Amino acid sequence: MIDEAAIGPKIKLLRLDRGLNLQDLADATGFTKGYLSKVENSRKSPPVSTLLMLAKALRVSISEILSETEDRTPITLVKKSERKTMARDGTAFGYSYEPLAHTFPQRHMDPYILVLPVKPKKRAVFQHKGEEILIVLEGAMRFVYGDRELVVEEGDCVYFDSSTPHFGIAAGSEPVKCVMVIYSEE
Repeated sequence: MIDEAAIGPKIKLLRLDRGLNLQDLADATGFTKGYLSKVENSRKSPPVSTLLMLAKALRVSISEILSETEDRTPITLVKKSERKTMARDGTAFGYSYEPLAHTFPQRHMDPYILVLPVKPKKRAVFQHKGEEILIVLEGAMRFVYGDRELVVEEGDCVYFDSSTPHFGIAAGSEPVKCVMVIYSEE
């Protein structure tokens, strides 16, 4: 099972292995040194989009940040009881996600169960290289993609180029639960 508290120290280790200081990483990602320090010290739970940007700046895959093992394997099984919810209410956005394949090292896709709250703490727009797919399992969301707005309901699927600014918010009075798969170009 992935230990959310281990993500920050792993990011710090990767940064130091590359001879980077916090300012170097801040310059490469656009995040402040203070925010990065909180991430590295496990005082902030970074959302997936932040992990993607950090992975790119550190020249690693997101799986290298999240995986417990680096040995290549053709298959892994993550039992429901082994999934750990990450970035719950402590994140600035108030959403949570559960990694679904964190034990598969060097993967090319990153699947999660994502829960969007009814009233997010603040709204964020995400943008990164790659592609994403969202399948709504419960609830409905307004999905904003560039200058378009779509209503994505239970059972609906949206597949998109994630280099265009995008975000989703709950469209009703219930949180939205979906499967999100991110493919990030290396």
